[in-house]
Amino acid sequence: MTNFIHQRKRELILALLIALLIGLIGVRAPIFLTLKSMDNLVTDMSILLMLALAQMLVIVTRGIDLSIASTLALTGMMVALLNHHHPDIPVLVLLGISIVLGAALGLINGVLIGVFRLPPIVVTLGTMSVYRGLTFVFSGGAWVSSNDLSKSFIEFPLSRFGGVTALVWLALLSLIVAAWVVKYTRFGRELFAIGNHPSAARLVGIRIPARLIGVYTLSGMMAGLCGYLWVARYAVAFTEIAYGFELNVIAACVIGGVSIAGGAGTVVGVVLGSLFLGVINNALPIIQVSPFWQSAITGTVILVAVLVNARGDKRGGKQILPLHFRSASAKG
Repeated sequence: MTNFIHQRKRELILALLIALLIGLIGVRAPIFLTLKSMDNLVTDMSILLMLALAQMLVIVTRGIDLSIASTLALTGMMVALLNHHHPDIPVLVLLGISIVLGAALGLINGVLIGVFRLPPIVVTLGTMSVYRGLTFVFSGGAWVSSNDLSKSFIEFPLSRFGGVTALVWLALLSLIVAAWVVKYTRFGRELFAIGNHPSAARLVGIRIPARLIGVYTLSGMMAGLCGYLWVARYAVAFTEIAYGFELNVIAACVIGGVSIAGGAGTVVGVVLGSLFLGVINNALPIIQVSPFWQSAITGTVILVAVLVNARGDKRGGKQILPLHFRSASAKG
C-alpha cells in the first residue's frame, strides 16, 4: 500500500486537486454539478483524451508530434468533402478512411524521424504547416457546413449507447487499448526503453526506426479518427479546425506527469491531465471568466506542471518500468 501511494503520489495529488476544483466550482455554480453538465464535460474531453494518449506514446520516446492537430484538420476536411459529394457512403466506411488517411500522414512523420533520423520537433513542425496548407488547398478555403453534411454523418459522435455518447465509448476503448499497449506489449515497453536510454535500447537489439515509425503512425491514426469525430461533433469543417489544439494535447500529457525528456509517463496520468483541462475549459465559461483570462489560466497551469515535472526529474531521475525490472531481478 505504501509503495502504491509512493508510486502514484502524483496521480493521487492530481485527482484530489481535480475533486477540490470540481467542488469549489460547484459551490460557485451548482449547475456545474448536474448530470447534464458532467455528461457534456466527459463528451467534450473525449477527443482531447484520445489525442493525448497517442501523444504520450510519442513523448515517451523523447519525441513530439506537433502535426497532430493539422492531421486532424486535413482528415476531417477530407471526409467532410467526401460526405458532401457522396452522402451515401456509410459512416463506418468514412471512419475507416479517416483512420487510414491519418495513418498515412503519421507514417510520413515516422519515416522522416525513424529512418532519416531528423529531429521530431523539426519534422512535425514542417508537416504541421504542410498538412494545414493542404487543408486549405483541398477545401479552397471554403467551409463545409451542417447543410452540406448528411444526417448520419453528424449524428454518429453524439449517438447514445447505454446512455453514453459514441465519443465517450471510443475514448474508453482508446484508453483500454493504450493501457494494454503500455503494460502488456513488447512494443509499449520498448517505447519507454527508447526514451529512457536510446543507446542502451539500440545495444539490446530494439529496432528503434521501426518503433518510431510505428508510434508516429499510431499518432496519425488517432488524429485521423478524431478528424472525423471533430467535424461531425461540431457539424462544420473549415481550414482552422483545431488550430493550436496540439498545445492542449501536449499540456494534458505534461500535467499528467509525462516527461518531455522521455521515458516516463502513465495512462492514468494522461487521463487525469485531460480531465483537469476539461474541467477548466468547461467551468471557466460557467463561472463567467473572460476568454482572455481562460487562456492565461490554462497557460499558467501548464507552466506549473512543467516546473513540477522538472523538479521531480532532478530529485528522482527518470525511472521506467520499475515493476518489470524488479520482476526480472526476482526471477534471476
